[in-house]
Amino acid sequence: MKMQNLFSAEFQWLWTLGLGLALFYPVRQVIWALSVRRANSKGGNVDEAEALRLKRRAAVTSGLLCFIFSVLYVNHLFQGNS
Repeated sequence: MKMQNLFSAEFQWLWTLGLGLALFYPVRQVIWALSVRRANSKGGNVDEAEALRLKRRAAVTSGLLCFIFSVLYVNHLFQGNS
């Protein structure tokens, strides 16, 4: 298999998955850090259970956001390539 074949529309979902996974962890950390800071500024200390709950919420939000962005971005990339 040539490297050029990997950049065809056949592998569009592979690129979408790769981009989504690559973005997931940094975006989750940013969303989580912002939500912990916001909770601290509103009500004081955030305990460990609350931080874990915020991290799970950030993971769901990050997953959806990264998936939608990667689908749109890779779709735009491969439409311009055809």
